[in-house]
Amino acid sequence: TIATNMAGRGTDILLGGNAEFMARLRVREALMPRIIKPEDGDIAFEKKGNLANARNKWAVKDGLYPCDLSPETAKLLTDSVNTACSVWGERSLESLDAEDRLSFACEKGPSEDAAILALRQAFIAIENDYKVYTAAEKKEVLALGGLHVVGTERHESRRVDNQLRGRSGRQGDPGSTRYFLSLEDNLFRIFGGDRIQALMSAFRVEDMPIESGMLTNSLDEAQKKVERYFYDIRKQLFDYDQVLSSQREKIYFERRRALKATKEQLQEVMLEYAELTVDDIVNANIDTSQPVAEWPLDGLAGKMAQYCYYLADMDDAELRPIAEKSGIEGVRNHLVKRCQDAYRMKVQEVEATEPGLMAEAERFFLLSQTDNLWKEHLQAIKFVQQAVGLRGYAQKDPLIEYKLEGYNLFVDMMAQIRRNVIYSVYMFQPKRLAPKEDESTDAELVGAGERKNSRKKSN
Repeated sequence: TIATNMAGRGTDILLGGNAEFMARLRVREALMPRIIKPEDGDIAFEKKGNLANARNKWAVKDGLYPCDLSPETAKLLTDSVNTACSVWGERSLESLDAEDRLSFACEKGPSEDAAILALRQAFIAIENDYKVYTAAEKKEVLALGGLHVVGTERHESRRVDNQLRGRSGRQGDPGSTRYFLSLEDNLFRIFGGDRIQALMSAFRVEDMPIESGMLTNSLDEAQKKVERYFYDIRKQLFDYDQVLSSQREKIYFERRRALKATKEQLQEVMLEYAELTVDDIVNANIDTSQPVAEWPLDGLAGKMAQYCYYLADMDDAELRPIAEKSGIEGVRNHLVKRCQDAYRMKVQEVEATEPGLMAEAERFFLLSQTDNLWKEHLQAIKFVQQAVGLRGYAQKDPLIEYKLEGYNLFVDMMAQIRRNVIYSVYMFQPKRLAPKEDESTDAELVGAGERKNSRKKSN
Protein backbone atom coordinates (compact mmCIF):
# COMPACT_ATOMS: atom_id res chain seq x y z
CA THR A 1 0.00 0.00 0.00
CA ILE A 2 1.07 3.62 -0.57
CA ALA A 3 0.69 5.78 2.53
CA THR A 4 0.13 9.53 2.45
CA ASN A 5 0.87 11.80 5.39
CA MET A 6 -2.61 11.25 6.84
CA ALA A 7 -2.81 8.50 9.44
CA GLY A 8 -5.25 5.66 8.91
CA ARG A 9 -7.68 4.79 11.68
CA GLY A 10 -10.39 2.21 12.08
CA THR A 11 -10.42 -1.29 10.63
CA ASP A 12 -7.12 -3.14 10.43
CA ILE A 13 -5.91 -4.18 7.00
CA LEU A 14 -6.54 -7.93 6.89
CA LEU A 15 -4.16 -9.84 4.66
CA GLY A 16 -6.03 -11.66 1.91
CA GLY A 17 -9.21 -9.64 2.35
CA ASN A 18 -12.09 -9.26 4.81
CA ALA A 19 -14.50 -12.11 4.14
CA GLU A 20 -17.03 -10.94 6.74
CA PHE A 21 -17.31 -7.45 5.28
CA MET A 22 -17.63 -8.73 1.71
CA ALA A 23 -20.33 -11.20 2.77
CA ARG A 24 -22.30 -8.39 4.37
CA LEU A 25 -22.02 -6.34 1.18
CA ARG A 26 -23.27 -9.30 -0.87
CA VAL A 27 -26.35 -9.75 1.34
CA ARG A 28 -26.98 -6.00 1.29
CA GLU A 29 -26.76 -5.88 -2.49
CA ALA A 30 -29.48 -8.52 -2.82
CA LEU A 31 -31.73 -7.40 0.05
CA MET A 32 -31.97 -3.62 -0.16
CA PRO A 33 -33.67 -3.25 -3.58
CA ARG A 34 -36.44 -5.59 -2.42
CA ILE A 35 -37.37 -4.10 0.98
CA ILE A 36 -36.60 -0.36 0.85
CA LYS A 37 -39.29 2.08 -0.17
CA PRO A 38 -38.57 3.43 -3.67
CA GLU A 39 -37.74 7.07 -4.10
CA ASP A 40 -39.57 9.45 -6.44
CA GLY A 41 -37.05 8.99 -9.23
CA ASP A 42 -37.29 5.20 -9.07
CA ILE A 43 -41.09 5.36 -9.17
CA ALA A 44 -40.91 7.57 -12.27
CA PHE A 45 -38.68 5.05 -14.07
CA GLU A 46 -41.03 2.19 -13.14
CA LYS A 47 -44.10 4.07 -14.42
CA LYS A 48 -42.37 4.66 -17.75
CA GLY A 49 -41.25 1.05 -17.90
CA ASN A 50 -37.62 2.15 -18.26
CA LEU A 51 -36.24 -0.02 -15.49
CA ALA A 52 -32.80 -0.15 -17.09
CA ASN A 53 -32.09 3.38 -15.89
CA ALA A 54 -33.21 2.54 -12.36
CA ARG A 55 -29.91 0.86 -11.48
CA ASN A 56 -29.21 -0.89 -8.21
CA LYS A 57 -27.76 1.78 -5.95
CA TRP A 58 -26.45 -0.89 -3.59
CA ALA A 59 -24.43 -2.78 -6.21
CA VAL A 60 -20.65 -2.81 -5.68
CA LYS A 61 -17.91 -2.55 -8.27
CA ASP A 62 -17.09 -5.56 -10.39
CA GLY A 63 -14.20 -7.62 -9.10
CA LEU A 64 -14.69 -6.86 -5.43
CA TYR A 65 -15.87 -10.31 -4.46
CA PRO A 66 -13.18 -13.00 -4.53
CA CYS A 67 -15.42 -15.62 -6.17
CA ASP A 68 -18.93 -16.41 -7.37
CA LEU A 69 -21.36 -17.97 -4.95
CA SER A 70 -21.94 -21.70 -5.09
CA PRO A 71 -25.42 -22.77 -6.36
CA GLU A 72 -26.47 -23.84 -2.86
CA THR A 73 -25.37 -20.53 -1.31
CA ALA A 74 -26.98 -18.49 -4.10
CA LYS A 75 -30.29 -20.35 -3.57
CA LEU A 76 -30.00 -19.81 0.19
CA LEU A 77 -29.48 -16.07 -0.34
CA THR A 78 -32.49 -15.84 -2.66
CA ASP A 79 -34.71 -17.74 -0.24
CA SER A 80 -33.61 -15.54 2.68
CA VAL A 81 -34.41 -12.37 0.74
CA ASN A 82 -37.84 -13.78 -0.17
CA THR A 83 -38.44 -14.63 3.49
CA ALA A 84 -37.50 -11.09 4.52
CA CYS A 85 -39.90 -9.64 1.95
CA SER A 86 -42.76 -11.85 3.12
CA VAL A 87 -42.16 -11.06 6.81
CA TRP A 88 -41.30 -7.35 6.58
CA GLY A 89 -43.19 -6.51 3.41
CA GLU A 90 -42.08 -5.75 -0.12
CA ARG A 91 -40.52 -2.27 -0.30
CA SER A 92 -41.93 -1.28 3.07
CA LEU A 93 -38.90 -0.14 5.13
CA GLU A 94 -36.99 3.09 5.37
CA SER A 95 -33.31 2.99 4.51
CA LEU A 96 -32.03 3.44 8.08
CA ASP A 97 -34.39 0.81 9.47
CA ALA A 98 -33.32 -1.69 6.81
CA GLU A 99 -29.63 -1.04 7.52
CA ASP A 100 -30.18 -1.64 11.23
CA ARG A 101 -31.94 -4.94 10.62
CA LEU A 102 -29.23 -6.09 8.23
CA SER A 103 -26.50 -5.22 10.74
CA PHE A 104 -28.30 -7.21 13.43
CA ALA A 105 -28.76 -10.17 11.07
CA CYS A 106 -25.01 -10.24 10.34
CA GLU A 107 -24.19 -10.44 14.05
CA LYS A 108 -24.70 -13.19 16.63
CA GLY A 109 -27.40 -11.65 18.80
CA PRO A 110 -30.40 -13.85 19.72
CA SER A 111 -33.55 -13.29 17.70
CA GLU A 112 -36.90 -14.95 17.01
CA ASP A 113 -37.51 -13.07 13.75
CA ALA A 114 -37.69 -15.55 10.89
CA ALA A 115 -36.28 -13.01 8.43
CA ILE A 116 -33.31 -12.23 10.69
CA LEU A 117 -32.51 -15.93 11.12
CA ALA A 118 -32.78 -16.62 7.38
CA LEU A 119 -30.51 -13.70 6.47
CA ARG A 120 -28.00 -14.75 9.15
CA GLN A 121 -27.85 -18.27 7.72
CA ALA A 122 -27.23 -16.90 4.22
CA PHE A 123 -24.59 -14.50 5.54
CA ILE A 124 -22.69 -17.32 7.28
CA ALA A 125 -22.78 -19.45 4.11
CA ILE A 126 -21.47 -16.61 1.95
CA GLU A 127 -18.74 -15.85 4.47
CA ASN A 128 -17.63 -19.49 4.43
CA ASP A 129 -17.44 -19.44 0.61
CA TYR A 130 -15.33 -16.30 0.63
CA LYS A 131 -13.03 -17.50 3.43
CA VAL A 132 -11.76 -20.32 1.24
CA TYR A 133 -10.25 -17.77 -1.16
CA THR A 134 -9.22 -15.13 1.38
CA ALA A 135 -7.37 -17.73 3.44
CA ALA A 136 -5.46 -18.87 0.38
CA GLU A 137 -4.60 -15.29 -0.62
CA LYS A 138 -3.46 -14.57 2.94
CA LYS A 139 -0.96 -17.43 2.73
CA GLU A 140 0.41 -15.96 -0.51
CA VAL A 141 0.78 -12.51 1.08
CA LEU A 142 2.48 -13.99 4.14
CA ALA A 143 4.90 -15.83 1.92
CA LEU A 144 5.82 -12.51 0.29
CA GLY A 145 6.50 -10.87 3.67
CA GLY A 146 3.13 -9.40 4.60
CA LEU A 147 1.94 -5.82 4.13
CA HIS A 148 4.62 -3.35 3.07
CA VAL A 149 3.86 0.34 3.72
CA VAL A 150 5.63 2.87 1.50
CA GLY A 151 5.76 6.39 2.92
CA THR A 152 6.39 9.27 0.54
CA GLU A 153 7.06 11.95 3.16
CA ARG A 154 7.90 12.30 6.83
CA HIS A 155 5.28 14.18 8.80
CA GLU A 156 6.06 16.99 11.22
CA SER A 157 4.91 14.77 14.07
CA ARG A 158 6.49 11.41 14.90
CA ARG A 159 3.10 10.24 16.16
CA VAL A 160 1.64 10.33 12.65
CA ASP A 161 4.66 8.51 11.20
CA ASN A 162 4.30 5.80 13.82
CA GLN A 163 0.62 5.45 12.99
CA LEU A 164 1.54 4.91 9.36
CA ARG A 165 4.09 2.31 10.37
CA GLY A 166 1.42 0.64 12.46
CA ARG A 167 -0.72 -0.08 9.41
CA SER A 168 1.49 -3.11 8.77
CA GLY A 169 2.21 -5.97 11.13
CA ARG A 170 -1.28 -5.99 12.65
CA GLN A 171 -2.62 -8.91 14.69
CA GLY A 172 0.66 -10.79 14.65
CA ASP A 173 1.11 -10.67 10.86
CA PRO A 174 4.50 -9.85 9.37
CA GLY A 175 5.01 -6.49 7.70
CA SER A 176 7.49 -3.75 6.90
CA THR A 177 7.68 0.00 6.34
CA ARG A 178 9.95 2.17 4.24
CA TYR A 179 10.02 5.92 3.74
CA PHE A 180 11.29 7.67 0.63
CA LEU A 181 12.16 11.31 1.24
CA SER A 182 13.29 14.25 -0.82
CA LEU A 183 15.60 17.06 0.18
CA GLU A 184 12.87 19.40 -1.10
CA ASP A 185 10.36 18.21 1.50
CA ASN A 186 9.18 20.85 3.96
CA LEU A 187 10.85 19.22 6.94
CA PHE A 188 14.26 19.10 5.22
CA ARG A 189 13.86 22.52 3.70
CA ILE A 190 13.24 24.13 7.10
CA PHE A 191 15.82 22.19 9.06
CA GLY A 192 19.03 22.09 7.06
CA GLY A 193 18.14 20.35 3.83
CA ASP A 194 19.81 23.10 1.81
CA ARG A 195 23.19 22.30 3.38
CA ILE A 196 22.92 18.64 2.42
CA GLN A 197 21.80 19.61 -1.06
CA ALA A 198 24.74 21.98 -1.43
CA LEU A 199 27.09 19.21 -0.29
CA MET A 200 25.66 16.83 -2.89
CA SER A 201 26.03 19.46 -5.60
CA ALA A 202 29.66 20.04 -4.60
CA PHE A 203 30.43 16.35 -5.00
CA ARG A 204 28.31 16.19 -8.18
CA VAL A 205 26.04 13.51 -6.79
CA GLU A 206 22.78 13.31 -8.71
CA ASP A 207 19.81 10.97 -8.30
CA MET A 208 21.63 8.76 -5.82
CA PRO A 209 19.68 7.55 -2.78
CA ILE A 210 21.16 8.44 0.59
CA GLU A 211 20.84 6.05 3.49
CA SER A 212 22.49 7.30 6.64
CA GLY A 213 21.86 6.87 10.34
CA MET A 214 23.13 10.39 10.93
CA LEU A 215 20.59 11.76 8.47
CA THR A 216 17.80 9.82 10.17
CA ASN A 217 18.86 11.10 13.59
CA SER A 218 18.94 14.69 12.34
CA LEU A 219 15.47 14.21 10.92
CA ASP A 220 14.20 12.88 14.24
CA GLU A 221 15.68 15.90 16.01
CA ALA A 222 13.93 18.19 13.54
CA GLN A 223 10.63 16.45 14.28
CA LYS A 224 11.21 16.90 18.01
CA LYS A 225 11.80 20.62 17.49
CA VAL A 226 8.58 20.95 15.54
CA GLU A 227 6.66 19.01 18.18
CA ARG A 228 8.01 21.23 20.94
CA TYR A 229 7.08 24.30 18.91
CA PHE A 230 3.48 23.18 18.40
CA TYR A 231 3.26 22.05 22.02
CA ASP A 232 4.22 25.54 23.19
CA ILE A 233 1.57 27.01 20.90
CA ARG A 234 -1.11 24.68 22.24
CA LYS A 235 -0.07 25.38 25.82
CA GLN A 236 -0.25 29.12 25.23
CA LEU A 237 -3.67 28.84 23.61
CA PHE A 238 -4.83 26.73 26.55
CA ASP A 239 -3.65 29.36 29.02
CA TYR A 240 -5.49 32.06 27.09
CA ASP A 241 -8.60 29.92 26.87
CA GLN A 242 -8.59 29.28 30.61
CA VAL A 243 -9.18 32.99 31.22
CA LEU A 244 -12.34 32.97 29.14
CA SER A 245 -13.37 29.56 30.46
CA SER A 246 -13.51 30.76 34.07
CA GLN A 247 -15.58 33.76 33.01
CA ARG A 248 -17.90 31.51 31.02
CA GLU A 249 -18.49 29.30 34.06
CA LYS A 250 -19.39 32.37 36.14
CA ILE A 251 -21.81 33.81 33.59
CA TYR A 252 -23.47 30.43 33.02
CA PHE A 253 -23.87 30.03 36.78
CA GLU A 254 -25.64 33.38 36.99
CA ARG A 255 -27.83 32.47 34.04
CA ARG A 256 -28.83 29.13 35.53
CA ARG A 257 -29.58 30.86 38.82
CA ALA A 258 -31.92 33.25 37.00
CA LEU A 259 -33.67 30.39 35.22
CA LYS A 260 -34.26 28.31 38.35
CA ALA A 261 -34.90 31.16 40.80
CA THR A 262 -38.20 31.42 42.61
CA LYS A 263 -40.13 34.66 43.09
CA GLU A 264 -38.52 35.28 46.49
CA GLN A 265 -35.02 34.55 45.19
CA LEU A 266 -35.48 36.97 42.30
CA GLN A 267 -36.55 39.67 44.74
CA GLU A 268 -33.39 39.09 46.79
CA VAL A 269 -31.30 39.45 43.64
CA MET A 270 -33.05 42.71 42.72
CA LEU A 271 -32.51 44.13 46.21
CA GLU A 272 -28.82 43.21 45.97
CA TYR A 273 -28.58 44.86 42.53
CA ALA A 274 -30.21 48.01 43.90
CA GLU A 275 -27.69 48.20 46.75
CA LEU A 276 -24.66 47.63 44.51
CA THR A 277 -25.89 50.14 41.96
CA VAL A 278 -26.24 52.77 44.69
CA ASP A 279 -22.61 52.08 45.63
CA ASP A 280 -21.56 52.67 42.01
CA ILE A 281 -23.46 55.98 41.78
CA VAL A 282 -22.16 57.25 45.13
CA ASN A 283 -18.55 56.37 44.34
CA ALA A 284 -18.82 58.05 40.93
CA ASN A 285 -20.28 61.32 42.25
CA ILE A 286 -18.81 61.85 45.73
CA ASP A 287 -15.14 62.46 46.44
CA THR A 288 -14.67 61.58 50.10
CA SER A 289 -11.33 63.39 50.22
CA GLN A 290 -13.16 66.72 50.06
CA PRO A 291 -15.03 68.32 52.96
CA VAL A 292 -18.69 67.39 53.42
CA ALA A 293 -19.76 70.97 52.69
CA GLU A 294 -18.31 70.68 49.16
CA TRP A 295 -20.01 67.39 48.29
CA PRO A 296 -22.31 67.83 45.23
CA LEU A 297 -25.32 66.24 46.91
CA ASP A 298 -27.71 68.08 44.61
CA GLY A 299 -26.05 66.42 41.60
CA LEU A 300 -26.15 63.07 43.38
CA ALA A 301 -29.90 63.49 43.96
CA GLY A 302 -30.35 64.29 40.27
CA LYS A 303 -28.46 61.13 39.27
CA MET A 304 -30.61 59.04 41.62
CA ALA A 305 -33.77 60.56 40.11
CA GLN A 306 -32.57 59.59 36.62
CA TYR A 307 -31.88 56.09 37.88
CA CYS A 308 -35.24 55.68 39.65
CA TYR A 309 -38.17 58.07 39.10
CA TYR A 310 -39.52 57.23 42.56
CA LEU A 311 -36.65 59.36 43.94
CA ALA A 312 -37.62 62.51 42.04
CA ASP A 313 -38.52 64.25 45.29
CA MET A 314 -34.98 63.85 46.66
CA ASP A 315 -32.87 67.01 46.90
CA ASP A 316 -29.90 68.52 48.67
CA ALA A 317 -32.00 69.49 51.71
CA GLU A 318 -32.74 65.83 52.38
CA LEU A 319 -29.19 64.52 51.97
CA ARG A 320 -27.15 67.36 53.52
CA PRO A 321 -28.13 66.75 57.19
CA ILE A 322 -27.50 63.01 56.81
CA ALA A 323 -24.07 63.66 55.27
CA GLU A 324 -23.06 66.08 58.01
CA LYS A 325 -24.19 63.69 60.72
CA SER A 326 -23.16 60.21 59.44
CA GLY A 327 -20.83 60.91 56.54
CA ILE A 328 -20.66 58.89 53.33
CA GLU A 329 -21.95 55.70 55.00
CA GLY A 330 -25.06 57.49 56.21
CA VAL A 331 -25.77 58.85 52.71
CA ARG A 332 -25.22 55.42 51.22
CA ASN A 333 -27.50 53.65 53.70
CA HIS A 334 -30.22 56.24 53.19
CA LEU A 335 -30.08 55.87 49.40
CA VAL A 336 -30.10 52.07 49.65
CA LYS A 337 -33.18 52.19 51.85
CA ARG A 338 -34.97 54.57 49.47
CA CYS A 339 -34.12 52.40 46.43
CA GLN A 340 -35.21 49.18 48.10
CA ASP A 341 -38.46 50.79 49.21
CA ALA A 342 -38.99 52.01 45.66
CA TYR A 343 -38.47 48.46 44.39
CA ARG A 344 -41.09 47.12 46.80
CA MET A 345 -43.54 49.80 45.62
CA LYS A 346 -42.87 48.81 42.01
CA VAL A 347 -43.54 45.15 42.84
CA GLN A 348 -46.88 46.05 44.41
CA GLU A 349 -47.90 48.13 41.37
CA VAL A 350 -47.04 45.41 38.88
CA GLU A 351 -48.58 42.61 40.93
CA ALA A 352 -51.79 44.62 41.15
CA THR A 353 -51.92 44.61 37.35
CA GLU A 354 -51.40 40.85 37.07
CA PRO A 355 -50.19 38.46 39.78
CA GLY A 356 -46.85 36.79 38.98
CA LEU A 357 -45.98 39.25 36.23
CA MET A 358 -43.11 40.90 38.13
CA ALA A 359 -41.17 37.66 38.55
CA GLU A 360 -41.47 36.88 34.83
CA ALA A 361 -40.36 40.40 33.93
CA GLU A 362 -37.33 40.21 36.26
CA ARG A 363 -36.31 36.85 34.81
CA PHE A 364 -36.66 38.22 31.27
CA PHE A 365 -34.56 41.30 32.06
CA LEU A 366 -31.85 39.16 33.65
CA LEU A 367 -31.60 36.69 30.77
CA SER A 368 -31.79 39.23 27.96
CA GLN A 369 -29.21 41.59 29.47
CA THR A 370 -26.88 38.69 30.29
CA ASP A 371 -27.06 37.26 26.78
CA ASN A 372 -26.62 40.57 24.96
CA LEU A 373 -23.76 41.89 27.09
CA TRP A 374 -21.99 38.50 27.11
CA LYS A 375 -21.93 38.50 23.31
CA GLU A 376 -20.47 42.00 23.29
CA HIS A 377 -17.92 40.90 25.89
CA LEU A 378 -16.80 37.99 23.70
CA GLN A 379 -16.17 40.35 20.79
CA ALA A 380 -14.28 42.80 23.00
CA ILE A 381 -12.05 40.15 24.58
CA LYS A 382 -11.30 38.73 21.13
CA PHE A 383 -9.89 42.10 20.09
CA VAL A 384 -7.89 42.24 23.32
CA GLN A 385 -6.35 38.83 22.59
CA GLN A 386 -5.32 39.97 19.12
CA ALA A 387 -3.78 43.23 20.33
CA VAL A 388 -2.19 42.12 23.59
CA GLY A 389 0.77 40.56 21.79
CA LEU A 390 2.13 44.05 21.15
CA ARG A 391 2.64 44.46 24.90
CA GLY A 392 5.66 42.19 24.54
CA TYR A 393 7.56 45.05 22.91
CA ALA A 394 7.18 46.94 26.22
CA GLN A 395 8.80 44.03 28.11
CA LYS A 396 5.43 42.92 29.51
CA ASP A 397 4.07 39.38 29.60
CA PRO A 398 1.16 39.26 27.09
CA LEU A 399 -0.61 36.52 29.06
CA ILE A 400 -0.60 38.54 32.30
CA GLU A 401 -1.77 41.63 30.44
CA TYR A 402 -4.52 39.59 28.82
CA LYS A 403 -5.66 38.28 32.21
CA LEU A 404 -5.78 41.82 33.65
CA GLU A 405 -7.61 43.26 30.64
CA GLY A 406 -10.03 40.33 30.55
CA TYR A 407 -10.76 40.63 34.26
CA ASN A 408 -11.46 44.35 33.99
CA LEU A 409 -13.76 43.82 31.03
CA PHE A 410 -15.61 41.08 32.89
CA VAL A 411 -16.09 43.22 36.01
CA ASP A 412 -17.41 46.07 33.87
CA MET A 413 -19.79 43.69 32.07
CA MET A 414 -21.21 42.30 35.33
CA ALA A 415 -21.72 45.83 36.67
CA GLN A 416 -23.43 46.84 33.43
CA ILE A 417 -25.75 43.83 33.63
CA ARG A 418 -26.63 44.73 37.20
CA ARG A 419 -27.33 48.39 36.40
CA ASN A 420 -29.36 47.64 33.26
CA VAL A 421 -31.50 45.04 34.98
CA ILE A 422 -32.46 47.12 38.01
CA TYR A 423 -33.04 50.21 35.82
CA SER A 424 -35.34 48.17 33.56
CA VAL A 425 -37.24 46.91 36.61
CA TYR A 426 -37.78 50.46 37.89
CA MET A 427 -38.91 51.69 34.47
CA PHE A 428 -41.18 48.70 33.79
CA GLN A 429 -44.70 49.95 33.00
CA PRO A 430 -47.03 47.06 32.08
CA LYS A 431 -50.09 48.00 30.06
CA ARG A 432 -53.02 45.91 29.03
CA LEU A 433 -53.70 45.70 25.32
CA ALA A 434 -56.87 47.33 24.10
CA PRO A 435 -59.57 44.67 23.51
CA LYS A 436 -60.36 43.88 19.90
CA GLU A 437 -63.74 44.61 18.40
CA ASP A 438 -66.48 42.40 19.69
CA GLU A 439 -66.76 39.36 17.49
CA SER A 440 -70.47 39.15 18.19
CA THR A 441 -70.94 42.65 16.69
CA ASP A 442 -69.07 41.52 13.58
CA ALA A 443 -71.26 38.44 13.42
CA GLU A 444 -74.40 40.59 13.68
CA LEU A 445 -73.16 42.85 10.89
CA VAL A 446 -72.41 39.87 8.69
CA GLY A 447 -75.81 38.40 9.45
CA ALA A 448 -77.53 41.69 8.65
CA GLY A 449 -75.69 41.87 5.37
CA GLU A 450 -76.77 38.36 4.49
CA ARG A 451 -80.41 39.16 5.34
CA LYS A 452 -80.23 42.34 3.23
CA ASN A 453 -78.82 40.40 0.28
CA SER A 454 -81.54 37.77 0.63
CA ARG A 455 -84.23 40.50 0.51
CA LYS A 456 -82.65 41.88 -2.67
CA LYS A 457 -82.68 38.46 -4.25
CA SER A 458 -86.35 37.91 -3.27
CA ASN A 459 -87.26 41.25 -4.88
